[in-house]
Amino acid sequence: MAQSALLVMDVQNGIVSRIDGDLLLPVVARAIDAARAAELPVIYVRAAFRAGFPELSPSNQAFAAIASAGAASGFTVDDEATQVCAAVAPHDGDVVVIKKRFSAFAGSDLDVVLRSLQVDSLVLTGVSTSGVVLSTVRAASDLDFGLAVLSDACADADPEVHRVLLEKVFPRQSAVLTTDEWARGL
Repeated sequence: MAQSALLVMDVQNGIVSRIDGDLLLPVVARAIDAARAAELPVIYVRAAFRAGFPELSPSNQAFAAIASAGAASGFTVDDEATQVCAAVAPHDGDVVVIKKRFSAFAGSDLDVVLRSLQVDSLVLTGVSTSGVVLSTVRAASDLDFGLAVLSDACADADPEVHRVLLEKVFPRQSAVLTTDEWARGL
């Protein structure tokens, strides 16, 4: 029997502040409520690093700025910027995974958690569409997970990139649904 899980990815203070969280957070909350009502696992994925940023290579263009900013970047595990937004905060029993790169699988124990829960299908939400969502779609597809992306529960600072990914790229590897469409199918 297929088991799905909802991934709430990078919906954390320091990342949601880059987009219009007032539009996104209520939709993500609806997805979380629907998953809980259907008794699906809700798994949160946070981007966060150790003090001193030993996991960030200076040759990694995307993450080198965080490491060079040091403590001022606000992206260590305990910093407020890496905490899940209060409007969609984890409940007791929800799993929280810490990742080290764009993909939810990179540098995390997500695959072990999913296999242990016997999850074979993922429903993705998150910020940003061109970052964690894109990278996780690609990685999860390569790991043979069934996939759905909730189009209105993802956001990106670039609306055109968001549109192109949802309309042209993601449909090659996943279903693309609104949160309400997905919830009705549970």
